[in-house]
Amino acid sequence: RGPVLHIVVVGFHHKKGCQVEFSYPPLKAGEGHDSHSLPEEWKYLPFLALPDGAHNYQEDTVFFHLPPRCGDRTTVYGVSCYRQIEAKALKVRQADITRETVQKSVCVLSQLPLYGLLQAKLQLITHAYFEEKDFSQISILKELYDHMNSSLGSTLLEGSQVYLGLSPRDLVLHFRHKVLILFKLILLEKKVLFYISPVNRLVGALMTVLSLFPGMIEHGLSDCSHYRPRKSISEDAGLQENTPQSDDYVSVSAADTSDTNSGVGRGGRKMAGSNSLEGQKAAVPFSRPDKTCNGAQPSNGAVQRLKLPSRASPASSESDWETLDPSILEEPGLREGEREHPASERAETVPSTSVSSEGLPITVQPQANTGHAVLIPGLVSGLEEDQYGMPLAIFTKGYLCLPYMALQQHHLLSDVTVRGFVAGATNILFRQQKHLSDAIVEIEDAQVQIHDPELRKILNPTTADLRFSDYLVKHVTENRDDVFLDGTGWEGGDEWIRAQFSAYLHALLAAVLQPDNEKTLSDFGTAFVAAWKNTHNYRVWNSNKHPALAEVNSSHPFQGQYSVSDVKLRLSHSVQNSERGKKIGNVMVSTSRNVVQTGRAVGQSVGGALTSAKSAMSSWLSTFTQSPQSLGD
Repeated sequence: RGPVLHIVVVGFHHKKGCQVEFSYPPLKAGEGHDSHSLPEEWKYLPFLALPDGAHNYQEDTVFFHLPPRCGDRTTVYGVSCYRQIEAKALKVRQADITRETVQKSVCVLSQLPLYGLLQAKLQLITHAYFEEKDFSQISILKELYDHMNSSLGSTLLEGSQVYLGLSPRDLVLHFRHKVLILFKLILLEKKVLFYISPVNRLVGALMTVLSLFPGMIEHGLSDCSHYRPRKSISEDAGLQENTPQSDDYVSVSAADTSDTNSGVGRGGRKMAGSNSLEGQKAAVPFSRPDKTCNGAQPSNGAVQRLKLPSRASPASSESDWETLDPSILEEPGLREGEREHPASERAETVPSTSVSSEGLPITVQPQANTGHAVLIPGLVSGLEEDQYGMPLAIFTKGYLCLPYMALQQHHLLSDVTVRGFVAGATNILFRQQKHLSDAIVEIEDAQVQIHDPELRKILNPTTADLRFSDYLVKHVTENRDDVFLDGTGWEGGDEWIRAQFSAYLHALLAAVLQPDNEKTLSDFGTAFVAAWKNTHNYRVWNSNKHPALAEVNSSHPFQGQYSVSDVKLRLSHSVQNSERGKKIGNVMVSTSRNVVQTGRAVGQSVGGALTSAKSAMSSWLSTFTQSPQSLGD
């Protein structure tokens, strides 16, 4: 099958609310295309596809993520195009249409994160579907399904089309120096809530921030929506503890592992890093036809099954199914002694037909020897990684990415199994409950509200960070005279901005590997680096070796001596971002305005006094000159 799983139409019923009206293929096997029933994992689909407050807009676009079904561990990426039309304009008006307007969304559920490309195709079809003015004409939707599956493939993830519609240039123009703060907030895996309406502006800004992380859109979101609907949590808790589900295993082919320096067969948790094999394919297919519904893989060779721990207890805020064994985090030399006393042994032994120990150890990342980056699955992160360990395993282990959250998902913000989130919302109820998030990003006003003073201190940009941000802003804002060529150049363009953030992150990663690196890391922020080293994504990345980073300059891209311009940058940043600075700035603006107005008034009064004084003096002089003449006479 192709990358598109389903084409779905969601409508608003005056009595039943949002509901699925059509799906192709049917969402549940054995049911018709017009069935309203939903899989339990996708019970929020109607509320995501037809967003809250949609009646205020003629059309809108939504990006959303759904949890996987049937034990598959891959996020389902949804794109929905919403429109409304007057009921009287319909050629065929069904009996249940009682309102003046009809609201519907056409959405695509895909295995590939091609948000902008899917949106472009879907907008055209949605427009044509509404122009029919007869929603029973569903042939165009079936044609859309066939067309997308024949034209879309995983190779599109390697090009720039994956970023279609995501503009870092517009993001920098809007948020300016605060873009780096957003970048660091997500690196620290904080609870970040984006807020604006309509939804297309919300999801566009949020996904553009994520596109600044190398490889994140392409390969870093496959585990970003593993949550359970509210009704299912208590129901499955007992079963999960006692019965080993097939979903609790990860199937790893013996041909994909090496037993050198791995401790496989002694404890599955000692398998650090990602496998590196000669002849590893660079591209990974988007679909796995040989994969059964429960996630098991047919045995076309020796298969190793890694048992994952049971579901987290409600008392824990972190699900432990992917918690790292402490031995992974230590140096390779320190692990030798621990092999006599392995940690929890949850893996079955590897068959004797495994790869010879002459191969490379699995902790060594391969070097790219072709034009495209070599991507291999990381055994710890589960993501497709390049030779630098990108993308970072941020959206794993209960850290969610939800570009749009429906009000029905509000409980996820306080769910004990959710470690954190980057989420978008249009309902003001999300914004009002500030205690549920670490930061609220007001997209309309380009404000980043960080509630914790300690976190604000950690994210306070260093001088080198301010130079980096100023460098971006200057290149984006200058030379904007030609509206036809704007944004088409390399410097200041979208790809250029992504390249700058990629260089920044690579420099940070290279710096933490250096001995005696306190001075270097201070340019990135000593407190920030210390906090980042405690995150899950850093521990996963640090459990691997990445030889390619030896060729990266291990210093901040904008390190250097202080200058007068740095003082100006610091002052400008303080005035623009601190509460006290904002108050001072407002006072200065109002004071300058008052001074100007007062000066005009004073000038007018003084000018009038001078005029009258001049006339009095001239009249006095004229009388004085006339007096001697009269005396002479």
